[in-house]
Amino acid sequence: MRGEARARHDPPGVAYAERPSRVLPGAVVWSKTAPATASAAGAAVLPDGCMDLLWTEGRLFVAGPDTRAHLTKPPDGDAARRYAGVRFAPGAAPAVLGVPAHELRDLRVELADLWRAPEVRRLTARVDAADDPLVALEAVAAERAADRTPPDPLLAHVVRYLNAGHSVAETADAAGIGARLLHRRSLPAFGYGPKTLARVLRLQRALALARAGRPYADTAAAAGFADQAHLARDVKELTGMRLSDLLSPPAR
Repeated sequence: MRGEARARHDPPGVAYAERPSRVLPGAVVWSKTAPATASAAGAAVLPDGCMDLLWTEGRLFVAGPDTRAHLTKPPDGDAARRYAGVRFAPGAAPAVLGVPAHELRDLRVELADLWRAPEVRRLTARVDAADDPLVALEAVAAERAADRTPPDPLLAHVVRYLNAGHSVAETADAAGIGARLLHRRSLPAFGYGPKTLARVLRLQRALALARAGRPYADTAAAAGFADQAHLARDVKELTGMRLSDLLSPPAR
């Protein structure tokens, strides 16, 4: 869900593209080129319930689940910088990365801090040398996933139920577990409890509706907010920006 239109607010000149992964169920792969002339403010990556495996020249790292907007740094020097990423479906990354999501909440962590350093150096060199770093990074993630136990199917059910606007209690009942157990199982999977996950998913629903041209009041009602003021507060608290700022292109 950390997508171009849904979860990014890039400065002028940044080229971004994404597509569904061809080998990782529910994942999205994306690429970005940020010129040296990009705004000094960098890009804002908004909370979306996902985690990413990322590459930029000579570096592999991980973006943990965000509870607030993460401001990226503009590229150093005079050359444009390329990025590639695998954005896992909510709850899927911990099984691949081998670390509970809540340990990476609101963090960007070097992959070498999570995996053996020699392996990370080898994989970094492999992606660096590839004709298409995005395809190479996708293959690295797929090979790792193939050696790991798949995520608990319950997690996808929880995401679907919460994203449909159901309450945490209703989601727990539908899953056949208590609310406390749902919270305990959500922390390592999503990085935070189901209440926060529901709030993040609701934010993303609202952004998608507003970007499609729905009036703010209609967006608030359709996304599950009490009213337009509730929508405005949540957007501000989760992103640090007003909804109108998120829907407008950055100033050139």
